[in-house]
Amino acid sequence: MIFLYLAIAAVVVVIDQVIKYFVDLNLKPIGSTVAIPHILDLVYVENRGVAFGMFKDMRWIFVVLTGVVIVVFTVMLIKNAGKSKLFSLAAALIVGGGIGNLIDRIFLGYVIDYLQLSFFSPVCNFADYCITAGTVLLIIYLLFFSDIKDDKKIKTEESK
Repeated sequence: MIFLYLAIAAVVVVIDQVIKYFVDLNLKPIGSTVAIPHILDLVYVENRGVAFGMFKDMRWIFVVLTGVVIVVFTVMLIKNAGKSKLFSLAAALIVGGGIGNLIDRIFLGYVIDYLQLSFFSPVCNFADYCITAGTVLLIIYLLFFSDIKDDKKIKTEESK
């Protein structure tokens, strides 16, 4: 089962890098274009920071931090294989998106962003949305499906 989630992470990386290749090839020369009027614009941005371009030009700090997060979630994914499909999917999306952006950061020095929604002005990319979806799924898992609450109750009752 672990191979399924590692494959999901790998597919996210491949899709992300293929899209960014075509964005670099076709969108970079023109800068921007309307994909769906009043909903989605494609805008070429070289993001040298993190979310929303914050903390610009701290590339190697982000490389290290992203690498640590990827390793932690990969280890958690392997250790928890088969225990929760929701957690495993969340971890796979976070790992895949993280690797996709890490590749850009290492080899280009910036992350290629290109998706701008009319109701959410920052420009993002496929990997960012995978990380976001994975994080939302992880929060849902932690709030509603994990044993964390039960473990705390058990430890509290045992200490009495």
